[in-house]
Amino acid sequence: MSSMEEKKETPGAQKPKGRERRHSCQQCDKSFTASGPLKSHLHIHTGEKPYSCEECGTTFTRSGALKIHQHIHTGEKPYSCEECGTTFTTSGTLESHHRIHTGEKPYWCEECGKTFTTSSDLKRHLRVHSGENP
Repeated sequence: MSSMEEKKETPGAQKPKGRERRHSCQQCDKSFTASGPLKSHLHIHTGEKPYSCEECGTTFTRSGALKIHQHIHTGEKPYSCEECGTTFTTSGTLESHHRIHTGEKPYWCEECGKTFTTSSDLKRHLRVHSGENP
């Protein structure tokens, strides 16, 4: 099993050790290998959204999120499924879509063992066990 699969399949798993994570967030227990990602992460706690879409005014905490958002306005979908030709705005969405073709369900419920294609499907399912409204 690759470390990427292990990360997806193990709830709460920490990222594999690579470079030392010396830049720690004082608000939560996240740590980073460089100061830039920490600075970007801090926007989550401050609520600051310094990146703004010139087209519609929507604001974002990360520049990458703005770039992905802009695909809405341009219609750009640079990621294409080799199996069926469906196109996507992000590589992550393509990766999730690809599981339709492979049947892979890397996320599972520890409560009942049911498996899911995406983490969001698992999170929605977990409401069944917690009693939270779906």
